[in-house]
Amino acid sequence: MGGHWKYLYRAVDRVGQTVDFLLTAKRDVAAARRFLERAIDLNGLPDKITIDNSGANTAAIQSIQLDCGVDIELRRIKYLNNIVEHDHRAIKRIVRPMMGSKSLWSASSILAGIETKHMIRKGQIDSADGQPTSDADSFYSLAY
Repeated sequence: MGGHWKYLYRAVDRVGQTVDFLLTAKRDVAAARRFLERAIDLNGLPDKITIDNSGANTAAIQSIQLDCGVDIELRRIKYLNNIVEHDHRAIKRIVRPMMGSKSLWSASSILAGIETKHMIRKGQIDSADGQPTSDADSFYSLAY
């Protein structure tokens, strides 16, 4: 983005449903903690978290554990992280052909739309009356 690296944090539950996502300029403890706190606020405290070998993610989870006084099982098993990686592949497939964004704001907006479309396609967003609808109808219902 504008010649600089940006980082996309994504959380997916065990059945592949998107929990939350965040695009940040830095991959540090503050960004990882901000993402983790937002995901916890929206979905509750998890029992287990599977991550890659990022030191920032580890430090953020440990600081949340100390502040909340809870024990969250932290797993770094390569193959358990495949759920996130496979889900992330669909986002990469759409973003990669794009020429890139000039600003973090525009990239965040584009990614929010892509993530929303992906969540609709996975069936995470239901209609108000609970009836199955097309992807387009689900998308338009969000606009109104």
